[in-house]
Amino acid sequence: MQANPMKVSPFKFLQEVRSEGQKVTWPSRRETAITTAMVFIMTAIAAIFFFFADQVMRTLVTLVLRIGGGG
Repeated sequence: MQANPMKVSPFKFLQEVRSEGQKVTWPSRRETAITTAMVFIMTAIAAIFFFFADQVMRTLVTLVLRIGGGG
């Protein structure tokens, strides 16, 4: 058995959305730019870290396979 949702007119709904949107504390342009830059920097650092970690693991696996393969 489903509960009947309250019926709200589209006009009333849009009024409520606008009202709630005005209550939000939106970040400034400067805060948004700083946060975006931080995301790009952290992404670059993570990419560099995982690149080097992958190279080390590749070297170790290759070494182990050479030793185990007898050649």
